[in-house]
Amino acid sequence: YCFAISLRFWCVDQAEQFFRSGHTNNWAVLVCTSRFWFNYRHVANTLSVYRSVKRLGIPDSHIVLMLADDMACNPRNPKPATVFSHKNMELNVYGDDVEVDYRSYEVTVENFLRVLTGRIPPSTPRSKRLLSDDRSNILIYMTGHGGNGFLKFQDSEEITNIELADAFEQMWQKRRYNELLFIIDTCQGASMYERFYSPNIMALASSQVGEDSLSHQPDPAIGVHLMDRYTFYVLEFLEEINPASQTNMNDLFQVCPKSLCVSTPGHRTDLFQRDPKNVLITDFFGSVRKVEITTETINLQQGSEIMESSYKEDQMDEELMEPLKYAEQLPVAQIIHQKPKLKDWHPPGGFILGLWALIIMVFFKTYGIKHMKFIF
Repeated sequence: YCFAISLRFWCVDQAEQFFRSGHTNNWAVLVCTSRFWFNYRHVANTLSVYRSVKRLGIPDSHIVLMLADDMACNPRNPKPATVFSHKNMELNVYGDDVEVDYRSYEVTVENFLRVLTGRIPPSTPRSKRLLSDDRSNILIYMTGHGGNGFLKFQDSEEITNIELADAFEQMWQKRRYNELLFIIDTCQGASMYERFYSPNIMALASSQVGEDSLSHQPDPAIGVHLMDRYTFYVLEFLEEINPASQTNMNDLFQVCPKSLCVSTPGHRTDLFQRDPKNVLITDFFGSVRKVEITTETINLQQGSEIMESSYKEDQMDEELMEPLKYAEQLPVAQIIHQKPKLKDWHPPGGFILGLWALIIMVFFKTYGIKHMKFIF
């Protein structure tokens, strides 16, 4: 009898742990605020996070992607229609199914704040809206150039930490989120979450006030760095996550120590109601549907006995099935540790032309013009 009671309490505790996040849907707002070719890495940062959240289950309909520049179509890109996040050039994070919602000069402070607060014109298409509610967990990722208390948008304007904090407060007052995870990869990134005051916000930054956020993966072939250090190691960490992972936010806090990032990553959890060790990575980076238990009695229509018997048969079949296993879509964990492969050597066009000219000159000197008919 005592064993039955303890088993019941254990089951109840497990159920409470399963539903502890309280959210029913996930959204992501991913923002690259930089233009120009030398900021290639910021676009790669954003697209890498975009690829990871899609792999873990968040659909494009729940992702608002803002890219201030299109590096894939930049004339200086030696490999058009591609954006790479590693110097071995194996993983194209641009892919074939990227849906950019705000691009080029649409990426402004005004549009970003309108997306967060929902103050957008009625003519705005659904794909450009953040249609979240009070049961939504939202991931907001930003990258670009910043300073103490601000983040630049396209080198023409900037958003301050006060404006960002007030936008999050509007979201809370309008019941637009359940929990919010804010991640920023920029210089002095920790200054952007210092003014937050709304509940249920967890924030991470790549650097402390007074520190630069450093780049990573230089590629001499295109003349720029491919990623920033912090996002690179976050991506490496996320590649080990699958929808059933029990990895928590405390593990994410440790992914890029100062020995790797050179800068000092920071995080803020005092506004967040739950303990980070009880917050799964998939609560923000994935979209795992949860079932809510009800104590109400549901009266079935005629044929309930048949339905009950079929339910028992299905339950028995499920018990016999093996547990689900999630296959990796791409072997990224192996790719990012590979050495860059050697490029195939091809003679330049001028070399081929000069070789043919030399052959023709030798032929004329040897046989004369009367043998031209044998050439053509």
